[in-house]
Amino acid sequence: MPSQDRAAAALAFGGLFSLAAAMGIGRFVYTPILPFMSDGLKLAADDAGLIASANFLGYLVGAVAAASKSLPGNARYWFLGGLLVSALTSAAMATTTALPAFLLIRFTAGAASAFVLVFSTTLVLERLTARGRGDLSALHFAGVGCGIAFSALLVAGLGRLGADWQALWLASGAATLVFLLVAARLVPGEPAGPVSAVPQNSPGPGSRAHYLNGGVLRLILAYGLFGFGYVITATFVSVIARTTPALQSTEPFVWLAVGLSAAPSIYLWNRIALRIGARRAFALACLLEACGVALTAVAAAPVLFLAGAALLGATFMGITALGLIEARVAASSAGPAAIRQMLAVMTASFGVGQIVGPWFAGELHALTGSFQAPSLAAAAVLLVAAVLMLR
Repeated sequence: MPSQDRAAAALAFGGLFSLAAAMGIGRFVYTPILPFMSDGLKLAADDAGLIASANFLGYLVGAVAAASKSLPGNARYWFLGGLLVSALTSAAMATTTALPAFLLIRFTAGAASAFVLVFSTTLVLERLTARGRGDLSALHFAGVGCGIAFSALLVAGLGRLGADWQALWLASGAATLVFLLVAARLVPGEPAGPVSAVPQNSPGPGSRAHYLNGGVLRLILAYGLFGFGYVITATFVSVIARTTPALQSTEPFVWLAVGLSAAPSIYLWNRIALRIGARRAFALACLLEACGVALTAVAAAPVLFLAGAALLGATFMGITALGLIEARVAASSAGPAAIRQMLAVMTASFGVGQIVGPWFAGELHALTGSFQAPSLAAAAVLLVAAVLMLR
């Protein structure tokens, strides 16, 4: 392999490890650890939903902050700093049992994961494109699914050895530190200077009106509905497995099924989008995800429950990417600043859906004693998102 190709592959793997650490572990490890917290702390479902919502609120705030016009230092410092904060906040979850502290820690962890996503993607994709290896971007984004799969194996393995929820959080923090060291080695430095995650050109007069039409508004709404629709199952699927007697055998495997399905999903959905268009691919993915979410709500057979989890994993990262692709296309004619504004609006819409979803599920669980109703509501919302994209 030529040295240029080796350097590009190393860079893509650095991105993979960074997203595995900050997103797959730092952001999503809460899902497989939650059943252990629920048992060890007698944590109510509505409180568990609040903790999840705090993390997603932090992610929204972090994404907006990372896209600001300038930050001191350079992108690599923020990228590595976000990874360090992600490791520390995971470990910090083991040091308290107070709900307000959990909320603050998970909020901070969410902001850190957003910084890592924004700045690692900026560093990795720009350099891959400059080397003519943009095709390796799928390897970078596979880090989310790989991190989810790793966290599932970590929690299941330590759980079988008798680890409690505190030990699981400490192990997650330690794993993130190891991934940080790997990513720091594989993603090299750059000259110091002001951070600018996206181009800062000002839009021309009337540019917003040029692209903000009915189709774009439906895209923004559908993206927010998707955020609501995926996050309920993504937060509580391990709890559903533990608390449903017929499904208890699936608990060590359900989050692993999500991660293994997510790892190649962006590559696959990009190929599908090339054939049928991004909007139709977005709608198809929402339909499949609705089926997966509904299966996790009603399935009594372990194989069907795992199939539902796999459908969730196979679609949620693909929908995320397809939505942002469509947003960039919609705003591209209005200039770089319009693209930035459009991506910020999409992030906000998605973030609101993510924040409301776990809270809604926790409150409805408190009323009904089950996650079936909120999961079916999420599936219905995903169907609405699909219809909006097909119009």
